[in-house]
Amino acid sequence: MAEAPQEFPERTGRLSIRTVAMPADTNPHGHIFGGWLMSQMDLAGGMHAVQRARGRVVTVAVEAMEFHQPVEVGDEVSCYTEVVRIGRTSIAIRVEAWVRRQCLDNTPLRVTTATFTYVAVSPEGGKRPVPPEE
Repeated sequence: MAEAPQEFPERTGRLSIRTVAMPADTNPHGHIFGGWLMSQMDLAGGMHAVQRARGRVVTVAVEAMEFHQPVEVGDEVSCYTEVVRIGRTSIAIRVEAWVRRQCLDNTPLRVTTATFTYVAVSPEGGKRPVPPEE
């Protein structure tokens, strides 16, 4: 069961992706599949990691995926990302998924949070160091 909405928490990080939840992505109860939302979050975190690593990255872990509210058909889904940790070859990105429901008052709701870890890889597929920040 989803918890009650939080008292309008603040979005953290930068907007990395925005899309609309469509009927093809629903489960038998009419809500959007958690796996679809997870893939959107992974895309958003991966885009941020690619920019920070200045090259190809691969997803190696997802920590603390927490579903706060269901996503409904027609919701505008926005994923905000921020770097939380940089290792020698890895980058951890916190991703928050927010929705705006057209049937409500357009107040953004945080629906899911997670930390995705990416490893920077060379064109040959081996690990490579994350470059220092410019």
